[in-house]
Amino acid sequence: MLDLRTISAVLFDMDGVIYRGEQPLPAVNELLGFLEQHGIVYACITNNAGRTPTQVADKLQRMGLAIPADHIVTSAMATNLYLRSIAPSGTRVHAIGMEGLLEQLYDDGYFLPDQDAPEFVVVGIDFELTYAKLRAACLAIRSGATFIGTNPDRTYPAEDGIVPGAGSILAALSAATDRESTIIGKPAPAMFQAALALLQAEAATTLMVGDRYDTDILGGANAGLQTAMVLTGVSDRAEAETGQQAPGAIYDDLSALLLAWRHAIAEA
Repeated sequence: MLDLRTISAVLFDMDGVIYRGEQPLPAVNELLGFLEQHGIVYACITNNAGRTPTQVADKLQRMGLAIPADHIVTSAMATNLYLRSIAPSGTRVHAIGMEGLLEQLYDDGYFLPDQDAPEFVVVGIDFELTYAKLRAACLAIRSGATFIGTNPDRTYPAEDGIVPGAGSILAALSAATDRESTIIGKPAPAMFQAALALLQAEAATTLMVGDRYDTDILGGANAGLQTAMVLTGVSDRAEAETGQQAPGAIYDDLSALLLAWRHAIAEA
């Protein structure tokens, strides 16, 4: 059972929690103002590896949400940190992905782009995916490259509905190679650990707020965080209540979470 009075830090998922497509979801700025008023720190963590933190912050600003880039942790950032922990400078890496992933991997020259004989194949969301890209990645994995996935999300919520995510690309490559990828983003612990380090927060007093049961809620719980699910994205109440570990609380949206938190503080 979630006790909001014990929370000193918050991690927010983004797609389906803060916004959906290009539309902000209700009460985001009000909730962030409440957290600031009560000295509760926060960061936004997203499995979407397509955008850089600056691009994400710019998108949020266009929607009227003032969340700075240094409060944003992407799965591309966590993937970069993971690879650097196991591979030396000059390692050859082939990537399927967009600017958010490519910038993290290649901008400082630590990793070298190599489609023909890479040591790692790293796969994220790619809105311009082609058969040629899948073919090159397939051949590299079959030749021995280590297969890395930025995140396992098979879908993500867009304005017009639920659409394919990075996990769908991973599934295609797994089918073609008979290999499973090593996942870095949620629900793996690397994302949560990176965000906790950013906030200098303790897991036990940090709340993970997410819309996806299998990544946000299970991942957060397994990393030792408190959890709350909102019903504005992918998972529904039935999935959360019948899963192997229920969230600490379920709210219709961030407005309901804010209302509950105000009541908890008032009763303290």
